[in-house]
Formats: sequence, structure tokens, C-alpha cells
Amino acid sequence: MRQEALDDFTSPDQSSLYMPSSPDTVDNLRAAGSGQRAAGSGQRAAGSRQQAAGSGQQAAGSRQQAVLLAVRSAGALHRLLDVLPVFEGDERILVRFTLVPGSAFDADAFAALEHSRARVISWDEALEREHDLILTASPKGALRTLSGPRVVLPHGAGFNKALSDEGSPHLPSGLDPHYLLADGEPWAALHALAHGDQLARLAEHCPATAARGAVVGDPSLDRLLGAVAHRESYRSALGTGERRLVVLTSTWGPESLLARRPELPGELLGLLPHDAYQLALVLHPNEYSRTSTFDLSRHLGPALAAGLILARPYEEWAALLVAADAVVTDHGSTALYAAALGRPVVGAYDGGSELIPGSPMARMLAAIPRLCKAGDLVHLLPAAEAQDTRDFADAAFALPGQALHHLRSELYRLLGLQPRHVPVVPPALPRPAAPRRPRAHAVRSEVSGLRVGVERFPPFTSEVVHHLAAEHPEAGHRHLQSASVLWHRAQPASPSPHTSTWTAAGWTARVLDEFPGCRTAAAVLSPERCLVRRRSSEPLSVRIAPCRTAERISRADPAAVVSAVHAWLGAHPQWTPPVTITCEIGPLTVRVELSPAGRTDLDYEL
Repeated sequence: MRQEALDDFTSPDQSSLYMPSSPDTVDNLRAAGSGQRAAGSGQRAAGSRQQAAGSGQQAAGSRQQAVLLAVRSAGALHRLLDVLPVFEGDERILVRFTLVPGSAFDADAFAALEHSRARVISWDEALEREHDLILTASPKGALRTLSGPRVVLPHGAGFNKALSDEGSPHLPSGLDPHYLLADGEPWAALHALAHGDQLARLAEHCPATAARGAVVGDPSLDRLLGAVAHRESYRSALGTGERRLVVLTSTWGPESLLARRPELPGELLGLLPHDAYQLALVLHPNEYSRTSTFDLSRHLGPALAAGLILARPYEEWAALLVAADAVVTDHGSTALYAAALGRPVVGAYDGGSELIPGSPMARMLAAIPRLCKAGDLVHLLPAAEAQDTRDFADAAFALPGQALHHLRSELYRLLGLQPRHVPVVPPALPRPAAPRRPRAHAVRSEVSGLRVGVERFPPFTSEVVHHLAAEHPEAGHRHLQSASVLWHRAQPASPSPHTSTWTAAGWTARVLDEFPGCRTAAAVLSPERCLVRRRSSEPLSVRIAPCRTAERISRADPAAVVSAVHAWLGAHPQWTPPVTITCEIGPLTVRVELSPAGRTDLDYEL
């Protein structure tokens, strides 16, 4: 069943650290000479003068140390936020942010800062001040003009990608003397690196900086490792159940998965049965900045309506990797974090000039299965699962679980302070947001005796299907008019003292009258109970037994069971109730009892 466009979609809720911002506000912050000060940066406390950051703010008789976080993009900001726990519990540290001018992706960085309630100072103000420490996750921009010891922190999983239109050819910015030297001399006091191989490559390509390099590990990886215990919680929030969660990861730029194969998410959704697989997409934050959340939601509208999870750019991508069963990736380094978790990885990179030969990402892509056609994924997953990807991650990350500890030692050394005697731990990753639930399915069914199997796909699938099922009234008008099966889920009781609700019997009868093309109407009363009314037949009570093992209880989507009942009744017009049938839905096999509807189900308030 094909469909050019779905009737309606809504934009996914985005991260609280990723909010739209007025262009004028960003321009004002960028403008040289503007002298704009963020709230609190130029205020005078009663009877005491707040000194410029770095020259000393007096608090309780002791000088506060000013730490400036210099941000060029939202992605770089997210890396810096992962480092801030090193200063947790230390009132001697005063943190300020500034936006480094010159990046095409700075507007979203400022939007995130603006919403985070952090203290932000203008670039001109940052240039005027003396800072006790300057942290950045990118060596690009006029950082050398800032006064104070500068630290370049890890940005991504090592050095795997180089852009041909900037800096030295075939060198990533983190190894490029063009960015790392000023008048032939290193401008950073510390290059914090995630692995010893990165330090060796720094010494090879920019020897003058090698003495200032230190291997500290990767704070972002440590957050993922610390979240592994929450995997079940994340999968519960996503509604994954017993399905296999496949996460697509795309970097940014012309060689990214989304740029080269923008149709891949929709193709996979059209081929993978909804009750067996769940699909998510993780994009580089720069892609949000380049395209905008509005346009991404529009471009991906049909896929989002079909159940695609679009990860928010801060933290949620990491929670999805923890929850994932497999990852499909281009040459972006996000997949190395998945490999560090032991997740199976399938490559979807078609080659180009950006991937650095011999890098950990290049070695992994050369060894893992490669996805050429969307229809091959199901056959490639067993080969990916048989391969241990952690060896590739070991070449990119050292000191797992220790990054904040080593960073704290290095940063406090530069500050000339002793760290507070408090534990430093990576902050927990929050639960991902609940994804949008598909409102219509094209259903393929197979009936054999008392067994019936169903596979559900988006309405735009090219697969052979037997009927369309839609949720009333949420599905679009066209789907409601053409669906053979309409279902409605009972809602919680209204808190209003004045209510009027349909009964299950009344609603099913009304829907069959209102939609002539509908053959079966079903009220989903609970995960284990439905009332089903077939045209020209008496209502039926449907009881769905959960799947029980010694350790777990799993349930199929009752809407899928309704489609199975519809298919079985169509194949057995002369049946006699009660009867118990077996429904195969994705990885689950459930027993379903059909019997004449009782008064409790008929009168159930929807």
C-alpha cells in the first residue's frame, strides 16, 4: 500500500538545551564592540565591587577562580557540559560562557546556552577580561586572543574525519598546526585526549604541542558506561518491549548518511515489521543547526508518523545507544561509542574523502558488514552480532570510567588549587522522551487453522498487505475512510464533574455506521481486553493472555491482536464461540480467547 504523504505530523519535542533563538539576539552577542553583558556579568553587589572574571570576585573573603567555557557550536557545548562535574561542589569556581565568533553553527549554541540559564558574556567582554582557565572543545576560532591558560578538550571519539575545505588537507582540526599554533607556538596549555594513540598522532603532526598533551579518557563515554544499568528503563520509556531497537547514526556534511541516503529511514520502516523492530535516528547537532528542527521534522514527517524516533541532540542520543540492539552508521564517530558498549554495528558509508585512513572508525568500517540496500539489513544483523566491536573502541578510548578524575587533576593543576574532597561522578543520562505512536498500519496476515500471524507496516510500504488498520480518531481522514479495521483506546477518566462518554458497545456500533468501508471496529479496554464488533455480527469479548516466562512478562500491542482477530474471523465465517486462537506478533506468540461479549465489556466507558 503506497501513500505520497501522511495526513498529519507534529514536530518532535526537542531538548531543553536546544531551543530556538532570535537571530537578532545572536547577532548582538556576536557583534564586535557591542559590550553587551549577560545578566549578572556587570552587576554591582551592595557595597562591594564584582571584579572582572579572572581578576577576582570576592566571596566570603576568598577569591573566586573564573573559568570561561568558549563555545563554537551546540555539539561543542554538549562536550563541555559533560566536563563541568569536575567543579561540582566547589564554591571557589565561577563559570561563564561565551560564544566564539565565526562558526556557521553558533546560533543553536547560543540558543542552548540561553535556555540553560548559564551566565553568558559577549565575545568582546571575554576579550577584555583575564581568565583563570579557558575550556573549549574545538581549536577553531580566535581562541588565542583570550587571556588565560587554555584547554582543548575531546570533541568526538578521536580523530576520524577531516574536511577538505578548511585547515590543512587530510588533517582533522585537533591535529592541525593551522589551528593549534600561533606564530609557530602552541597557544593551548593542555590538550586533553582520550587515548594514547591520539597523543602519538598529535606528536607526529604537530610536535610543538605534544608536551602539552595528556591522556585523560572521554567524559561522554563514561556517561554512557554509567548508564548501562538503566537500559531497561530507557527501553521502557521508548516502548520498545521485545522488539529490536535499531539506531541509525548520521554525522553532518555532504558524505553523511542523511545527505547521501535521505530515504533510508523511510525505506527501513517500510520493510521492517513494526512489531519486530523499532527504528531511531541520531543526527549530529550540526545537522540541526544546518537544516533546522522545523525542516528536519518536515523532511522526516512520514517516517516520524510511522514511529521513527528522532533523538534530541543533547543526551538523548546517548540514552538511545544504551537502549539499542544494533547500530547502522556512516563514518561519524558516534558509532564508536556504540562499539564501546558492545553493540553490533553495520556500516552504511559509501566512501569519500572525509574518513581518515587507519583511524579507529576506518578500521571498524572495513571490518563490519556493509549495508548496500535497505532490504539487506535483516540478513546482515546476525553477522554484525557475531562480531565483537569493542576492540575498535579500545583503539579510541582509554581509561574508561576515569575521565573526570583525570580531568579534575589536570584542570585544578592549571588553576593552582586543590580539588574539593567530594566524589566526581558522571551525571546520569535522563530517560528518553516517549516516541510518537503510529496511528495507522498496513497489515499482512497469514491464517492457518487456529493460528494467525500478522506483520504491520506503515501505510506507505511497498510490501504485500491485506488490510489497513487505523486508530480512531487520531489517524488522518483518508486512513479512517479507507481502513478495514478501526480501533480506539480507552482513555483515563476525566477529572471534570460533567462528562459524557461512549460505551464500548455504542462506539463500535457508531463507527460501523459512520465508516462504510470499515469491517471491524474494536475498543481496546486494557492491554488484555478488547471489545470487537464485526459488521453484521454480534460483539465479541477478546481476552489476550500475556507471554510469561520464569523471569519476564511481555505483552503484544492489543491493536495488533485486533488485526489478527479480524483476519481470523474473515477466514472462518462459520465459527462457533468460544474459541482460543494463537496469534504470532513479532517475537511474541500470544493466546487469544474469543467469546460473546459480556455486559461488563459492552458497558465499558471509553
